[in-house]
Amino acid sequence: MENLRFIFGPVPSRRLGRSLGISPIPRKTCNYSCIYCQLGRTNKMTNTRQEFFKVEDILNEFKIYLKDLDKFDIITIVGEGEPTLYSKLGELITELKKLTDKPIAVITNGSLFSDKNVSQELLNADFVLPSLDAYNEELYKKIDRPHGNINFKKEIEGLINFSNIYKGNLWLEIMLIDNINCDKKSISNFKKLLKKIKYDRLYLNTPVRPPAEDFVQTISKEDMEYASKELKGISIDMLSSGFFFSEIGNPTEAIFSIIRRHPMNQFELESFLKSRKVKNIHNFIKELENNDKINVINYKGIKTYKLK
Repeated sequence: MENLRFIFGPVPSRRLGRSLGISPIPRKTCNYSCIYCQLGRTNKMTNTRQEFFKVEDILNEFKIYLKDLDKFDIITIVGEGEPTLYSKLGELITELKKLTDKPIAVITNGSLFSDKNVSQELLNADFVLPSLDAYNEELYKKIDRPHGNINFKKEIEGLINFSNIYKGNLWLEIMLIDNINCDKKSISNFKKLLKKIKYDRLYLNTPVRPPAEDFVQTISKEDMEYASKELKGISIDMLSSGFFFSEIGNPTEAIFSIIRRHPMNQFELESFLKSRKVKNIHNFIKELENNDKINVINYKGIKTYKLK
């Protein structure tokens, strides 16, 4: 199954299990340019919803995938930027549900909940996972660097309103960054904000893959423990668990397909190659490292592989 344009994985997710990804937007198309983004700085900044790809084309690729494989726990609409910018998101969710009984999740930065169309479309998803990195406008602009048309207060009001009408699983995630939003005052402010939102789970994360900006640092174990206790959140462990998978036969092309959307660290890459019984893994990785399509970044002593 070569040349998958929209489907990737499954990839391991501590929150969702074996997640089959669907990307309905072009690469790095977003209304944020987060300082911690593992895909790097956004180069296609927009806040206009568009039908970037035909729903029919995405569904046809999904049908082909289902013919050969059903080894995933959940379908995750995640994109390589912000998936709610896809104007046919509601139709995509509805049509996917006709093809599979697997739950459907949408991972979003939460920027468009104030758009009634977006909120309505997301009601049909089984899981919605918004990020919440700030508690005021100043911090919001510093961390998420949103499109100029986005207002923090309006965004939060949209999230609160959505949380009151959504019947599925609403799982929030806060990305905690050292010296920016993890001190005790920040945790206290997050605590006040969270009381206004009806959510099922709160995950706390910290950047473990190479971020868009060099000054972004992971928080200490002690700070994570404090935040988890105060916010009653679940700390996402430092490294992913499980195995990556791809239906693409050629191992190099399979890796390209994955790291376009989800960079792999050296341990994940080795596990992936072992699962495919690739011979001379050491030599294979060396060839990858010399490939001009791949960026190899040494971050905190761990190599991470991402597509340029």
